Amino acid sequence: MKLYGLHLFVRDMGASLAFYRRLGLVFPAGADGHAHVALELEGGFELSFGTFALTRGYDSAFAEPRGGSPNSLQFSVDRRDDVDRIYGELTRAGYKGHLAPHDAFWGARYAAVDDPDGNVVGLQSPVDDAKKSAGPGL
Repeated sequence: MKLYGLHLFVRDMGASLAFYRRLGLVFPAGADGHAHVALELEGGFELSFGTFALTRGYDSAFAEPRGGSPNSLQFSVDRRDDVDRIYGELTRAGYKGHLAPHDAFWGARYAAVDDPDGNVVGLQSPVDDAKKSAGPGL
């Protein structure tokens, strides 16, 4: 068995694709008006989006979520300052900041923003061993 993709359920396709375009994803022309959009990413991994309406049409057990998912999508960036820049661009555009940029204990610069459906989207720089620190005491 091979994990080949991730499917996000969305309320408003146009709003969701607008968010992910800000992260650099490129969607086919006219995709905003579709009920399902699939995008093949590097390595053959598929990120797809389907509207709640479409999903209710084929899955009678589908229950619209209340709030966002406790899971998160993670995007890597090239440089530490990219985390701050992208987080700032997204929050200035009206998206909800979930976790402000900071130097994470694992050595990366990290931040998170909520997408239009409340899914957490993490932004992570490469790890710098000099920035590592003790993690939370568990």
